[in-house]
Amino acid sequence: MDKILVLDFGGQYNQLIARRVRALNVYAEILPYTTEISEIKKNNYKGIIFTGGPNSVFDTSSPHYSKDILELGVPVLGICYGCQLMAWLLGGEVRTAPVSEYGKITLVKDKNSILLEDVKSESTVWMSHTDYVSKVPKGFDITAHTENCPCAVFENPENRLYSLQFHPEVTHTEFGNTIISNFVKKICLCSSEWQMDNFVESKISEIRKLVGDKKVILGLSGGVDSSVAAAIISRAIGKQLTCVFVDHGLMRKGEGDFVEKTFSQLFDMNFVRINCGEHFLNQLKGITDPEEKRKCISREFYNTFWNEIREIAGGNAYFAQGTIYPDRIESGHGATDGKAGSAVIKTHHNMGKIPSDVNFLGIIEPLKDLFKDEVRIVGEQLNIPKDLVWRQPFPGPGLGVRIIGEITAEKVRLLQDADYILRDEMFKNGYEKQLSQFFCVYTGSKAVGVMGDHRTYENVIAIRAVTTDDFMTADWAKIPYDILTTVSNRITNEVRGINRIVYDITSKPPATVEWE
Repeated sequence: MDKILVLDFGGQYNQLIARRVRALNVYAEILPYTTEISEIKKNNYKGIIFTGGPNSVFDTSSPHYSKDILELGVPVLGICYGCQLMAWLLGGEVRTAPVSEYGKITLVKDKNSILLEDVKSESTVWMSHTDYVSKVPKGFDITAHTENCPCAVFENPENRLYSLQFHPEVTHTEFGNTIISNFVKKICLCSSEWQMDNFVESKISEIRKLVGDKKVILGLSGGVDSSVAAAIISRAIGKQLTCVFVDHGLMRKGEGDFVEKTFSQLFDMNFVRINCGEHFLNQLKGITDPEEKRKCISREFYNTFWNEIREIAGGNAYFAQGTIYPDRIESGHGATDGKAGSAVIKTHHNMGKIPSDVNFLGIIEPLKDLFKDEVRIVGEQLNIPKDLVWRQPFPGPGLGVRIIGEITAEKVRLLQDADYILRDEMFKNGYEKQLSQFFCVYTGSKAVGVMGDHRTYENVIAIRAVTTDDFMTADWAKIPYDILTTVSNRITNEVRGINRIVYDITSKPPATVEWE
C-alpha cells in the first residue's frame, strides 16, 4: 500500500493535511520532525510533506532537518514553514516579509506546472506567514506569486521538490484539494488502495483474538469516539466489556440520561454511571481562569474514573479508550524531544496516564489510526444511531468552557436551559443540519432590562454558531433572523435570570470556536 509521510514541524494544520491525503484513498501518517532519517527510509514512503509551523528558520531552536531528506529521491512538498525550510536548506534566501500575509489572498500563476494543473490563472489561497522566501534556491522556478509574496509557489521538477507558501489543506484555498491531489497522484504516483470497508470486521476479529475470555474496561464519555470504540468492542466480546461513564454534571441538558439509556439498551455490555456533579462544582469553587478550570475538571475526572476502576480492574482486564489519531499527535505530542510539538492552543485531557497502582493486561485503542470523519463512517457501518454518530463536537470539560468566570450550579442551570431552547429551535426548523456547531455561552456579563413594569439586571447569553469543513478555520453562521428572534424570545421568557441575547459574528481566526 502506498503511503505519504506528513512530517510535523509544529503546524496547527498537520492533521488536516493527512486527512486531505486520506480522502484520496491514499494512506498518510504523521511523524515528528525528530524522526530519524533511517526510520523514514525504512517505511518506503512515496512522498513527503513538510508542514507549516509557528517558528522562523532563522531561530536556531526552531525545528530543522538535515538536507539529506531532500536527497532521498522521494518527492517532497513544503508548506508554509516547510516551504521556507526547503529554501533555506538548499541555499535560497528567507527574510522577514515587508508585509505579512494573513487570510485570503489572490494567487497568480506565472508558469504551467504539474502541481498547479487545473488551477485557474488567478485563485484564492489562505496565507499565514511573517517570513517569506525572497530568493529561490538554484535550479528552482517560480510558478506563482501574490501581491506581497514573489515566491508563493516554486519547484524543481527534475528533483521532484515543490514548495507552497500558502496552505492548500484549508477550505479557504480555492483549489487546495486539486493541488494536494496533483502532488499525491501525479507527482508521487500513488494508487488509491487505502479503503475502510474491512476495518470493522478486522478489528472485531483482532479484539476477540487478543482478549480471549478476559475482561475489558472502557472509559466512556458519550462522545463519538468512545461510543464507536465501545460498539466495536461490544460486538467482539459482549458482556466481557464494562463501560464506565463519569457524569461530571457539565453536560448538556438531559445528556447524561441519554447516554445511559443509549448504551444500556443498544449494546451488549455492562454499563456503570458515576454521578458526581456536586463534587465537581465543589472543586471548581473560586476558579475563574480558563486553563485552571480545564485542569481542575481534567484532574477530578481522572481521579473519579480511576477510583472506580480500581474496584473492578483486578489486574485481569484490558483497558480500552476511544483514542483517535489526532489524540496521539495533539498539542505537545508531536515532538519526541520536548522541543517543538504542535503549538499549544488549549490543554486537553486525552491520553492520560494509567496510575501506577492499577494493573492491566494491555491497552486496546481500536480507533487510534483514524480521524474523526473516518470514525463516523465506522459508526454508520456499525448501525449506531445517527444522532450519536453525527453528534456535534462537545469539549471534554463540557459546559465548563462555555461558562465565563466561576462555575456554579445556577450558571449551569441557566446555560443548560438556554442551550436546550437553541437546539430545540434549530431542530424544529431543520436548520441544525446546515450548521457545523452551535451552542450558547454564559458570558459572565449582566445587563439592564425591563420585564413588565419592572427593571431587571440579569444575565447575558451569547449564541455561537459556525460552519466549517475542518474546524481549523470556520465562518460564523448566517442563521435567519426569524429563527434568532424566536430563540431570543423563548430564552428570555422561559429561562428565569436571562434578559439579553447576543449573537457572536466572529470567524476563526481570529477567534476560536469555543469561548474558552
